[in-house]
Amino acid sequence: MKSWTRRLFFLLALAVPAAAQRSMTVNELVTFIESSIKLKHDDRQLAASVKKVKLSNRLDARTVETLQGMGAGPSTVAALRLLVTESSGLAAPPPPAPKLVVVLPPPPDSIEQKKILAQITESALNYTKSLPNFICMQVTRRYADISGMEHYSLVDTIAEKLSYFEQKEDYKLVSKNNIPVTTNLKHEELDGATSSGEFGSMLLEIFSPESETRFDWERWATLRGRRMYVFSFRVEQSRSKYSIRWGRGAGELTTIAGYHGLIYADRDTHMVMRIKMECDLPVTFPIQSVDLDLNYDFTNISGQPFLLPLKSELHSREGKLLVKNETEFRLYNKFGAEAIIQFGDTPEPLPEEKTKEEPLK
Repeated sequence: MKSWTRRLFFLLALAVPAAAQRSMTVNELVTFIESSIKLKHDDRQLAASVKKVKLSNRLDARTVETLQGMGAGPSTVAALRLLVTESSGLAAPPPPAPKLVVVLPPPPDSIEQKKILAQITESALNYTKSLPNFICMQVTRRYADISGMEHYSLVDTIAEKLSYFEQKEDYKLVSKNNIPVTTNLKHEELDGATSSGEFGSMLLEIFSPESETRFDWERWATLRGRRMYVFSFRVEQSRSKYSIRWGRGAGELTTIAGYHGLIYADRDTHMVMRIKMECDLPVTFPIQSVDLDLNYDFTNISGQPFLLPLKSELHSREGKLLVKNETEFRLYNKFGAEAIIQFGDTPEPLPEEKTKEEPLK
């Protein structure tokens, strides 16, 4: 099996302007506070963010007490109480939608799970052999937040021509922020966070016998209208080839990270349609967290459907610096001298429902 290395280059992002006042509903505010509590955000920073919120409906004292009971700190609670006063003349928020009772199908038994995993593994290990030679447009929107509060601002938009030939990826930078680039800058030479390996390297790494990956049944799911098997997985650091690189030159640091997450496999085809993973990083490494969400979907090339990357979303954290890369793969075409891709303005982002897990029906 061909070995691979997946690299992430992390540099300090340019300063991002402070977030302006944001309009939110009470439900959105509550969700934001609950998320911040789980992520253990600093109380004073969270309070500063709350003070920039302009509510579109009324916040009541009982909701504030509930958030306080969940762990909201004193500064955040004080800021929320100010919002109670400021929003007192607004309409009450709508009642929550009734919760649907979903009767889930039973999980496969242990014998069936082994058969399913064997079929998924065979499909994953043979994935790259099934791919044609092709070219496509890779669009990466890179965001950053220096507050650590997930107030992301767009840093830049990178468009690249990605060629896949004889199971190898090659990138050519085409434009930055819709301005054509004529230099021969390589993908790995771009400043900021970059990644590669979406075209099968990760599948090979997860399902390779050498990785000794542990799989466990997780649940059923629905993704893009199709029923999915969902298995959790874990690769220990001692068996991993997942490489993360920080910095450049003499100060460069590299680590091999273990990782864990979920794989979503189509019930009918046994092909992996989504990988969600988090890295297990040493406490001494400058990057505290890295996680990835990679979606595949069927795309026609020369009239034939092939399972190809649709979108990946990468998150990393270095102290208070948060980085988010949203990478989409567009305009797939057969590789060859006659293959032409018109690289104009970058296309609009994919709709959220394309990669969002749907409720089980």
